[in-house]
Amino acid sequence: MVASLEDLKEHLMATNEQYARLATERQSYKLRLQELAGKSFLSDQEQLEEVQLKKQKLRLKDQMEVMLQQYRKQALSA
Repeated sequence: MVASLEDLKEHLMATNEQYARLATERQSYKLRLQELAGKSFLSDQEQLEEVQLKKQKLRLKDQMEVMLQQYRKQALSA
């Protein structure tokens, strides 16, 4: 069984295409949010984009967590 949470995430990144896709997408949202945070002023459109990105990023995090839990459950029952 995988030793730590980080090891588990790395294992899923390497072996589970869907998990890797979600993680990549989440990272792109994180980078865009950092870009927006670096601006001294956000337009109305950028403010809306920021809110949407935060929601999407959280949704992906939740999906990834479900996958981690499912993998743990399968590993324990194996």
